[in-house]
Amino acid sequence: MFNLSNHPHRRYNPLNREWVLVSPHRTQRPWQGQVEQTPPERRPAYDPTCYLCPGNERAGGERNPNYEHTFVFTNDFAALLLDTPEGEFTRAAGDTPGEMPLLHAVSERGTSRVVCFSPRHDLTLAEMDLAALTMVVDVWVAQYNDLGAQPPINYVQIFENRGAMMGASNPHPHGQIWATEHLPLNVAREQDAQTEYYATNDRTLLSDYLELEMKDGARIVCANDHFVALVPFWAVWPFETLVISRPRCCARRLCASLWLASRCWPNPSAISPPKPPPNDCDLNPRHTTAVGSRQEAVSSSKCTVLH
Repeated sequence: MFNLSNHPHRRYNPLNREWVLVSPHRTQRPWQGQVEQTPPERRPAYDPTCYLCPGNERAGGERNPNYEHTFVFTNDFAALLLDTPEGEFTRAAGDTPGEMPLLHAVSERGTSRVVCFSPRHDLTLAEMDLAALTMVVDVWVAQYNDLGAQPPINYVQIFENRGAMMGASNPHPHGQIWATEHLPLNVAREQDAQTEYYATNDRTLLSDYLELEMKDGARIVCANDHFVALVPFWAVWPFETLVISRPRCCARRLCASLWLASRCWPNPSAISPPKPPPNDCDLNPRHTTAVGSRQEAVSSSKCTVLH
């Protein structure tokens, strides 16, 4: 008899509509490969050689102010630039007019910002007190609104690559914000999937999925009155969690906030048309996917789907 815990199978991800191959029996194989050692974390509260500590000169030549709380600046080596000229490159295999190009590139405008969570070089988000964490969240909200209101921007992603293994170039506690002209492919897929699910079932996809997981309980990592952290059924990575807000929690107020935020976007055609929140508005949960230490946050609601 087929068993999920012992036999190879595929699992469907309803958010991006892709199948994941799962081979549970391979966890029993012997391992003689590399085993990473956790480096000892003994950092000073201030490092005179750190590019992100208060008052220090950054790699690009700018000097940080003597900031006392969360500090934001445009990345000195930004992956995206607002002044990128519009352009397109195409090349087909032959010279026939209208032939599909095999080489195709299109310019992308945007910007990248760095968020120093704390002036302390030796803290992580998990070690900061509630007041300091609140300041970080307030900065995230302000940056999201500021960047989202800029004409070329249609998507804002706030994330943290934590640790050297995940590609962090500096141990000082910091995250990044990328604002792009176009929606990333996976975000667009998730928006379409959630919109279609609600149109078909009159219920939100993540609310239904959360209800299934809460009944099963096997993949729940932790939960409180507002959020649930779980390992998604369709997890790809050995360490992958999905954080989902519990539905109908302040739904009316949150839907109204999302609706107001959507009106700031310069290109409404890139997202679902904003509509005023109805009286019976039911919030489609906010979810954060964490793969290792990389996090991607996506917000959506019945009223309008925003990313």
